[in-house]
Amino acid sequence: MKPVTFCILTVLVCIAAVLAGCTTTNGTPAATATQAATTAGSTATAASDNLVPSPTDALPSQNMVTVSVGEKDYAGMIPVEFSGGTGQIHVKKIDVTLYRADGEVTTASIPPNKGDRVELEGTRQTDRVVVYITFDNGDYKKTNDETRSYRTRG
Repeated sequence: MKPVTFCILTVLVCIAAVLAGCTTTNGTPAATATQAATTAGSTATAASDNLVPSPTDALPSQNMVTVSVGEKDYAGMIPVEFSGGTGQIHVKKIDVTLYRADGEVTTASIPPNKGDRVELEGTRQTDRVVVYITFDNGDYKKTNDETRSYRTRG
């Protein structure tokens, strides 16, 4: 008789756990909606934070190279050109990230050959361009972090 009582109590406990779980989930969507609203606010704040330049890394003399971020033209295009340097032989990859004023992020790569370039489509507001270079020894350095404003006639 004890095994039957034990089985009945186990079934009752399982039913109670299921019912308790159901009442708990009724309060969860409100918390999720609050989290979604907070996340949306954070995303808007994060997009504006992406337009603030931060310090760049210093390159050792044996890896010294130059990447030039040109002025934005009237169509909003921003040219980025690899100008080479004494450390050009050590460059494996050049990544360019454009943080647009509208929150969109675009990434492009430039081949590590002197004179190679890429043009990024910016907005007609102030955008931010960040350049990272990967070297053959594994170093990953931020060499440029600049804002580019839209030029108006005048």
